[in-house]
Amino acid sequence: MRIIERLIARPSAEELRGKEPDRLALTWEQRRWLRGRFTTAAGREIALALPTGTRIKPGAVVLVEAQWYVEIIAADEPLLAVFPPDHASALKVAFEVGTRHFPLALSGRELLVPDDPAMAHLMGRLGARFERRVGAFEPIGFGAHGDDA
Repeated sequence: MRIIERLIARPSAEELRGKEPDRLALTWEQRRWLRGRFTTAAGREIALALPTGTRIKPGAVVLVEAQWYVEIIAADEPLLAVFPPDHASALKVAFEVGTRHFPLALSGRELLVPDDPAMAHLMGRLGARFERRVGAFEPIGFGAHGDDA
């Protein structure tokens, strides 16, 4: 098992040429709290033991070996897609989500939040039209430290 304790600088395309890409799908929370044991898509066991506060964006390469490398991808997860009818309604939903310390993402004119009972209840109370979905979640303001990760 490989243990990853620090992020590496973004490798160039030349450094990755000829190597087998392997993927590790992580939810937004897993990309935020980077500790644990995981299995990549190719079945490789890796452990993340990154410093507190480290965050990884999808597309980050976290390990490069002689024949292969590991790239982080966003795992599909349950979401609520909210369809505010106008700008003021969108701001109200965003404000209410934020005051509950939940993350929020934008997808075109839709707002995305985790599919959580508290969020579904809030959307109902606000009269916001929403639907349940499964997809990748990349919240606003959530990113890696630095531009390379």
